[in-house]
Amino acid sequence: MNYFNALFDQTRQTKSVQKGCSEITIIMVKAVAVLNSSEGVTGTVYFTQEGDGPTTVTGNLSGLKPGLHGFHVHALGDTTNGCMSTGPHFNPVGKEHGAPGDDNRHAGDLGNITVGEDGTAAINIVDKQIPLTGPHSIIGRAVVVHADPDDLGKGGHELSKSTGNAGGRVACGIIGLQG
Repeated sequence: MNYFNALFDQTRQTKSVQKGCSEITIIMVKAVAVLNSSEGVTGTVYFTQEGDGPTTVTGNLSGLKPGLHGFHVHALGDTTNGCMSTGPHFNPVGKEHGAPGDDNRHAGDLGNITVGEDGTAAINIVDKQIPLTGPHSIIGRAVVVHADPDDLGKGGHELSKSTGNAGGRVACGIIGLQG
């Protein structure tokens, strides 16, 4: 058993559910990313998945300018050069950039978060394309907040189909298993 599998076995939670005459066990996996930046953006984002169901993303961020900001899972969990080294949007099946509800989208395309006049954002997203287990797991990758709104691939800009034209990366954090 490799280190990741051993760690995963220690951190996953299970619950039993009665289904007819049978009892099934559902595995719950949790992850967390602590975001920060040199620009004063801070926050914590939590990821939870039960069984093979969708992943729920919750959290709070502060220090952002009011308005919409692109919010994505990026391919790499590398912050050696700040958020710039997190690579492109997580896209394991080679699709174009799109909105969270689109069939044709990067797995990491989570749309926009809304930041209030006080510079804070509450995050609550449910998504089927960012699992915490399996070959397309987002564990070890990065979550990134962008400076500008994501145009969801529909803006007509040359970057719309690759990045949503969401601007620079203002905060990021590596997604790690949570005990």
